Amino acid sequence: MTTMHVTRFGHAAVLVEVGTTRILLDPGVFSDRAFELTDLDAIVVTHQHPDHLDRERIGALVEANPQARLLAEPETAATLDGWEPTGADLTFEVGGVTLTGVGSQHAVILPSLPRVGNVGILVAAEGEPTLFHPGDTYEHRPEGVDILALPLSAPWAKVSETVDFLQAVAPRTAFPIHDCTVAEAAYGIYWMHVEDHGGVDDLQRLAQDGALRL
Repeated sequence: MTTMHVTRFGHAAVLVEVGTTRILLDPGVFSDRAFELTDLDAIVVTHQHPDHLDRERIGALVEANPQARLLAEPETAATLDGWEPTGADLTFEVGGVTLTGVGSQHAVILPSLPRVGNVGILVAAEGEPTLFHPGDTYEHRPEGVDILALPLSAPWAKVSETVDFLQAVAPRTAFPIHDCTVAEAAYGIYWMHVEDHGGVDDLQRLAQDGALRL
């Protein structure tokens, strides 16, 4: 029986629960409720931008979860005490869950801006669906993804790229992330194209605090 639960905590922050194992991805400045979480087994950061890592509050979150394994993209890990660097194809075992790094660089925002590191994360466990959180890039399309956390809007993205990424990954289920900067009145413009052209039957338009029970 599938026991994976996926809960959004605003913008790009996602809590993945597999059995009793609790893994939090990307607690950033738009993700207030994520910093109230306890009993976490891992905290994972895909890259250094503040909407994925709130440096002012991450210390208190770590203190509230002393047992949590701390994993971050290498450039980010180098600036945080006690964090392990992730990397492309590196795997980490946390409570029977395998976390695998995907990619190494953030998408291009402007040619004049240096690209920072970005390592997406595959979350997998025996008998469970595989979830992919890409961080901030559409560059990598791993195989075997059942659930996709889909960045919906960003300074580095346009809707044709969003749809192409969704089509290429071809998950069974997808839900939006990276959408706190989209006004509610305009949200449907983005989501309509995902629904009409993404080729995924089970699209879940989760609210900022929405959840999947799979």
